[in-house]
Amino acid sequence: MGEILGVHHVALRCNDLAACERFYREVLGLSVLRRWPDDGGGDRSVWLSAGAGFLALERATRPVEEAPFEDAPAGWQVVALGIPRADRKEWEGRLAAARVRLARRTPFSLFFRDPEGNRVALSHWPEEA
Repeated sequence: MGEILGVHHVALRCNDLAACERFYREVLGLSVLRRWPDDGGGDRSVWLSAGAGFLALERATRPVEEAPFEDAPAGWQVVALGIPRADRKEWEGRLAAARVRLARRTPFSLFFRDPEGNRVALSHWPEEA
C-alpha cells in the first residue's frame, strides 16, 4: 500500500477572495503560486505558497459560521502554519501591527482568525516558547 507523504494543500472557501488574499499575502507573507480565472475575468481561486504544500483560496457563495474560538462546529478546526520558535515574538508584533487579535496563545502556537473568521495558527511545536 502507498504511503502518505504529507499535506499537499489545504483549500479555504472565501466570501471576499481579495480580502483573504491580502491577509494571507500581506500579513502572513505567503506568495502567489497561481491564479485560476473565473468566467467573468476575475479570480475563482488563488494558490499561495505554504512550505512544501500550498493554501488554495477559493471563491465561496455562503458565509462562514460565526462561533466562539473554542467552540467550533464540526469540521476543520484550524489551519496551522509552521514557524521557527525563534520568530515567535516577531510574528506577535507583525500580527499586532496588522491589528490581528490573538484568540489564544499556547507554549507552541498563536491562534487568530482571518478576515472571514476562519481559525488560523502559527505553530513551532514541539519547541516551547
